[in-house]
Amino acid sequence: MKKLSEILSEECLVQEIAPGTEDAVVAGICFDSRKVAPGSLFVAIPGTAFDGHEFIGKAVKDGACAIVYENEEMAAASLRREGLDGKGVVMVRVKSSRKALAHLSANFYDNPSRKLKLVAITGTNGKTTTVTLLYRLFTALGYNCGMLSTIANYVGSRRSETANTTSDPLTINSLLAQMVDSGCGYCFMEASSIGIEQDRIAGLEISVAIFSNLTHDHLDYHKSFAEYLRCKKMLFDSLPKEATAIVNIDDRNGEVMIQNCRARKMTYSLRGTADHNCRILEESFAGMMLRIDGTECWTPLVGRHNAYNLLAAYCTALALGAGSEEALVALSSLKAAPGRLETLRASSGLTVMIDYAHTPDALENVLTTLKDVNCSGGKIICLFGCGGDRDRTKRPEMAAVAQKYADRIFVTSDNSRSERTEDIMEEIKKGFDISGLRKTLFIADRKEAIRTAILTADAQDVVLLAGKGHETYQINANGKEHFDEREIVNEVFSQLM
Repeated sequence: MKKLSEILSEECLVQEIAPGTEDAVVAGICFDSRKVAPGSLFVAIPGTAFDGHEFIGKAVKDGACAIVYENEEMAAASLRREGLDGKGVVMVRVKSSRKALAHLSANFYDNPSRKLKLVAITGTNGKTTTVTLLYRLFTALGYNCGMLSTIANYVGSRRSETANTTSDPLTINSLLAQMVDSGCGYCFMEASSIGIEQDRIAGLEISVAIFSNLTHDHLDYHKSFAEYLRCKKMLFDSLPKEATAIVNIDDRNGEVMIQNCRARKMTYSLRGTADHNCRILEESFAGMMLRIDGTECWTPLVGRHNAYNLLAAYCTALALGAGSEEALVALSSLKAAPGRLETLRASSGLTVMIDYAHTPDALENVLTTLKDVNCSGGKIICLFGCGGDRDRTKRPEMAAVAQKYADRIFVTSDNSRSERTEDIMEEIKKGFDISGLRKTLFIADRKEAIRTAILTADAQDVVLLAGKGHETYQINANGKEHFDEREIVNEVFSQLM
């Protein structure tokens, strides 16, 4: 429990609060009215589907001791609907409820990000692999670490599930506080553009920020590439001068990220001049031989995109004080994150790769990698779909990429949500020309599509299942259903024996 005055910092941008009410005792913070309990501070957040201001009256009836809001008219209306006048509860009007929630959460948990080294990575692709590499790297170096990622959250070795790439501020600060209590010295976190724009990481003290790349994604939310870029750049604009900004200078937006950035700057590259460089010397399905800053290093990871991820992790290790040699030794033993070019092989020799690639750029990275390392002469077979209720503009672009690099294509479902899979496939279809359509099958049932792709492949072929990666579910109009591609692949493999 904390007094309201202890967590209402200047950064909350309070516009109005009744004098003498700052001593209210807050038992907990919530922004979901269903979780309000006696003594709660309820923060009314404007949302796309629901507006928390509509539930202020309910929150007061359920025992909230204080309300933080930004829309005075909606707050008053909600109270009137419940027959309340606002007396007996502390009403705090702020400029931005989202920003206030972030700072309130940090203060409520005693600002845990200041008590460890917090590393945040943003970019279209590579976030999950890089934070996973860093978590495993620093664990291998003997440190107690935490991780906040798309795949899962870790407090030391304790795992918990995650719902978003970047969680809400309450969840983030609660987990960071648990890390501090568990003796963690480092936390490695994914920072999505939406999470940054929605102030989910406001109030956090970030020691290192990494920029991986910027390509087509989330334009359903941001509406334009310029806005998408602006949201990514917000992370670097907010860094203090004591922090380090690490950017992929091979991406044309790398320089943009660090314009007007106060932090110490570090660049990395596979193609040109930078503070730290990497070259791929050899590559196969077994791994790559790299030369990083003049030292050769073997890794079981495959693909140019993974060389970038490894180089970003290496730069971060140096920025956090690790020695070059010890960092490279530890990196050489690390495996990829689950669902990132994960390999399954049948006894016949057929190779199936599972990867999370769900953007045009990510799909191109994976397919070009497979073509580069496929020495068997077999076909590259690509299976993919596109998510429903998400960026529709990338659907034909995914088709164009698959047509360019794959020998055979299966278009299917991938979290269709409220849309019909057949409608999504029709939009994907627009990206194929005649030659692409000739080598493409459209099968709405993803399980059946996987079965067909594997059963019609030859032993020397490589089948890429793109889009699901680590996910073990499908989301359709009926909700979330269990769907694990590994189970399906192994089931089909058993039929090949």
